[in-house]
Amino acid sequence: MAWGHKSRYRQRVRAQIVVHASRGRSNARIARETRLHLDTVRRWRYRFAEQGLAGLRDRQRSGRPSSFTPVQAAEVKALTCWPSAESRVPLSRWSCPELAREAITRCIVTVLSASTVRRWLKTDALKPWQHHFWIFVTDPARP
Repeated sequence: MAWGHKSRYRQRVRAQIVVHASRGRSNARIARETRLHLDTVRRWRYRFAEQGLAGLRDRQRSGRPSSFTPVQAAEVKALTCWPSAESRVPLSRWSCPELAREAITRCIVTVLSASTVRRWLKTDALKPWQHHFWIFVTDPARP
């Protein structure tokens, strides 16, 4: 794992710290040789001593909980994809700020930024301004 080409870089560096430590090298020497900060070397040596190989894995990060449900994101994406008579905006004219305003107007969400809409559209490669390249099947009899 320490010198494998298929292992991730972080995992490889952590394993190299452990290998250097098993050869009796000091933290300062390992830090110099690997060009890492001394505190980083200390952390990974300590975690390996406490937990073994499991200590070299990334810990679960708590992070901030999501502000939007997957259903809300899907509704905004659906709003992006289907032209609507009530919005009075042609599909080719949807911009991210307009989509955010429309989602708030339709009570899909209470607050929504244009950057969030842009990020959601990017994950699914949705581009409403290129609507003439899309195919809408509106006939329920067609597969």
